[in-house]
Amino acid sequence: MSRGGNQNNARVARSKGVPFSKNPVLAVSLPVWRSRVVLFVLFFAFAALAGRAMWLQGMSTQFLQKQGEARYARTLVLPATRGKITDRDGQVLASSVPVKGIWANPDDVQNAPADQLKELATLLGMTNAELQKKLDSDRSFVYLKRQVELDVADKIAKLKITGIGSEKEYKRFYPQGEVTTHVVGFTNLEDVGQESMELAQQKSLVGQPGTRRVIRDRLGHIVEDIGSVREPHDGKDLTLSIDSKIQYIAFTQVKDAVEKFKAKAGAAVVLDVHTGEVLALANYPTYNPNDRSKLTGEQLRNRVMTDTFEPGSSMKPFPVVMALDAKKVTPHTMIDTGNGAMVIADRVIHDTSPHHVIDVQTVIQKSSNIGTTKIAMAMPAQDLWEMFTKLGFGQPPKWGFPGAVAGRVRPYKSWRPIEHANMSFGQGMSVSLIQLARAYLVLARDGDIIPLSFQKVHEAPHGTQVISPKTAAEMREMLEMVTLPGGSAVKAQVPGYRVGGKTGTAQKFIGGRYSHTKYIGNFVGMAPMSDPRFIIAVMIDEPSGPLKYGGDVAGPVFSALAAQALRAKNVAPDSDLTHIIIPESAAQGNM
Repeated sequence: MSRGGNQNNARVARSKGVPFSKNPVLAVSLPVWRSRVVLFVLFFAFAALAGRAMWLQGMSTQFLQKQGEARYARTLVLPATRGKITDRDGQVLASSVPVKGIWANPDDVQNAPADQLKELATLLGMTNAELQKKLDSDRSFVYLKRQVELDVADKIAKLKITGIGSEKEYKRFYPQGEVTTHVVGFTNLEDVGQESMELAQQKSLVGQPGTRRVIRDRLGHIVEDIGSVREPHDGKDLTLSIDSKIQYIAFTQVKDAVEKFKAKAGAAVVLDVHTGEVLALANYPTYNPNDRSKLTGEQLRNRVMTDTFEPGSSMKPFPVVMALDAKKVTPHTMIDTGNGAMVIADRVIHDTSPHHVIDVQTVIQKSSNIGTTKIAMAMPAQDLWEMFTKLGFGQPPKWGFPGAVAGRVRPYKSWRPIEHANMSFGQGMSVSLIQLARAYLVLARDGDIIPLSFQKVHEAPHGTQVISPKTAAEMREMLEMVTLPGGSAVKAQVPGYRVGGKTGTAQKFIGGRYSHTKYIGNFVGMAPMSDPRFIIAVMIDEPSGPLKYGGDVAGPVFSALAAQALRAKNVAPDSDLTHIIIPESAAQGNM
């Protein structure tokens, strides 16, 4: 049969339903429904994929974009430069210098050559073990070291270690170091103020950081800027009331006195009588804010502001001016102090020596406890308490300085007669050195008290009248007598200038009783007396050796500090006194 015939026969056979081959191997044995099920499953799968694609591209676009950006985009913080802190004449006390923070991606760094890691550790000032400990982290970002100097950061960058990067930071630098640290304070690694004016003015100094959106590759390199950039706004500069010259003088004099008398500590504060500005605030021991690796609590304490003590005899002028102002006494009223002992209830009040009958101005000059007690107890306890309150004792300070304490003055209603007496000469109460200095503004001015300021003042503040101008002038005459021959503070004299003030010596209250070996000596004075310009308060804590009274340990500090401060500010001399006159009788017993 021909080939054409065979093809025709095959077509005929298929049209009649005859299979092409009856071989069992070629026979179709699968059920028809199975193919339909497979077709349905495939259709359902494609439908699900299509629905999921629509969901991801339609409803979840924003979420997916954020997830994608998180793997390559970064928001960099652009730090703002912290404002400078200067003294009243523009001399810089604190400024920010650029540094860098060195960071690492531990997963990328692990494969770096050992010699490079060793050099990296050396540049960072670490041991290999310390560096490896930081790199053994499951985080994708760790700081290796903050505030690294720029030259060191450049050397690290030249190592070209995969996974090591840096970012711009600022480090606070304090040019005058330990001299001004208790006024200026310091900041931490995050540029946040921790002490003193750095803390008090944090919001003003810190500024507003900016941001920058970038794309980084897997090695941490910035490839491209994306999005908007918010520029940083630098912090505001701060001008303090501090005079750097007077501050340095105060610091060196306090330091020398602490070392000379082998004391536990010392402090001094200088106020401007006309404006209430704090011109100097010094403490010793102190610390260097540029290197706080060995900082201790004793060094950190701002004793001028935070330490309280019983002021002793330096409180005596205030009950006396209260009596003068009430016209209960005059400077020449005679007071019988007896043989140096006075009994109140079951307690005895002593003078350092018998003064017998003396006038009021001699009570101040000789620092008579008995004379002051008789003057104070002639008036109601409430009047004395109100006088202390007006002067700021026992009241929370409002000077804008962190850590300033209120001290303690108990309510007058609970005073017993002996407590009334003790309060008059500074026992049974506690004050800070700066509170004591501020109270003396009433005596140096015309009887009014003004607020203190740690920032430069451009307008003279308005005062609150406490006593009359006449009473203040009378007390200034008495305070000047204290420093003249026969007074308790002859060592406070200043050649070429008339000065005045009052000594204070207090036994420390330890374990429920007064110590007979540990004292705090203080002196608060003003200069020059013809027109007071400065109030200077000095405190020496626990002097060792034979000299322990305020006139002996704090008086000489006042003398040296006042002399140099007056000359530094070109204040004209107002006295013919060319050298300090110290009678032999004044060598001992200067309360």
